[in-house]
Amino acid sequence: MPTSSPTVETTPTALPCWGEGGRLEKGQLAATLLPQPLLFRVYLPPCYDQQTDRRYPVLYLLHGQTYNDDQWDRLGVDETADALIAAGEIPPLLIIMPAEQDQYTPPPENPYGQALVEELIPYIERNYRARTDRAHRAIGGLSRGGNWALHLGLTRWELFGAVGAHSTPSFVTDGPPRLREWLDDIPPGQWPRLYLDAGADDGWKEYMLNVEAVLTEKDIPHEWHLNQGAHEEAYWAAHVEEYLRWYTEPW
Repeated sequence: MPTSSPTVETTPTALPCWGEGGRLEKGQLAATLLPQPLLFRVYLPPCYDQQTDRRYPVLYLLHGQTYNDDQWDRLGVDETADALIAAGEIPPLLIIMPAEQDQYTPPPENPYGQALVEELIPYIERNYRARTDRAHRAIGGLSRGGNWALHLGLTRWELFGAVGAHSTPSFVTDGPPRLREWLDDIPPGQWPRLYLDAGADDGWKEYMLNVEAVLTEKDIPHEWHLNQGAHEEAYWAAHVEEYLRWYTEPW
């Protein structure tokens, strides 16, 4: 895998802040590529304010169509991160949850993805103590957000060490022919870690199976999970812990 050796950082559990959990911040960025400010939420892990010399891996999580930057928060990603970090089962990390304004236009007409990689990521790395190497930057999303994660994770592969696509049909413009082209453009052995999952009753399941078939055809390492459930928040909430464990495993 094209990742640097992970740096293991430990947090003394004796610090009072360790038991207080992390916190969420709301922010906005006047992105030049978008007609309105880009809204986002940031999960800051326990002791972020006290351990001022520490830098953190970053996970970008994108929401589904008709939702906004509060979806992953409502699904319990912050509480799940708090519990796993406190138990020492995942490392402390930053979680960035941006909102998409135009939720119906696909790329390339929609500049949302370009704004994320060219404006939001640099902003986060200037204003938060984020690790800036590919190995410590991951992107994932559910439903339409997973479309974006897969699109950006493969077209801007040099930025992301891991890509998660949860219940992701993929954009119509990103069908199997385009997927094959993108995978061919990634140097051998430089593929990001890939995770795909869906519920067995998901109405978009066949589209995900097409994506998985292309990865298998191209012999690209990936994980594929077909679970019980449908294309709904109850399914995603049930798998938040599983997702966090996968994203953070190399960290």
